[in-house]
Amino acid sequence: MVKIIEAMKTVKLNIRKAIDLQTQIRNAAANLSIETPLYGADTAAKITGWLQTIHDIGQDNITLLVNIQRTNLVTQVPIVLDGVTVTKSIAEWVWRRRQYAETDRNAWFALTDRGLKEEVKMPTGNGQAVEVKLVRFYDPVLRDKMIGQYRDEPFLIDSALEVVNATTELVTS
Repeated sequence: MVKIIEAMKTVKLNIRKAIDLQTQIRNAAANLSIETPLYGADTAAKITGWLQTIHDIGQDNITLLVNIQRTNLVTQVPIVLDGVTVTKSIAEWVWRRRQYAETDRNAWFALTDRGLKEEVKMPTGNGQAVEVKLVRFYDPVLRDKMIGQYRDEPFLIDSALEVVNATTELVTS
């Protein structure tokens, strides 16, 4: 059986092979009548073979990528976040890692005092000074805790998925 990480490496390797073959096709596809074809009389057959190989590589990669997606949807991964075990599919963790942990962190980070300062202001008409207090609609301690939690979450996800990708067999159907 193939592990997820092996399938991902195969996809990358296949892409490199296809790119190399494209270069060979580009270099051998045509020449002037006074030149000798790069692969002699077999040049056309070589090019046809390379085109077929690139097509086959694409089909193999599609199969691998669909199997990776299938595996990512069905494989459940528990991760401990702030002392609580949260279980999601690999696919959910990937999306969480790519975007939504940062989105949550940025939301908590947006809780600021906006540079406002408490002060005593001189009155405009009645002669009494007015004490201006800062009113927060959030708990600064909780804010800092949550920012730290969401800052660390991507590293925890990466660590867990690295192990899962190396140990989980690819689901093929």
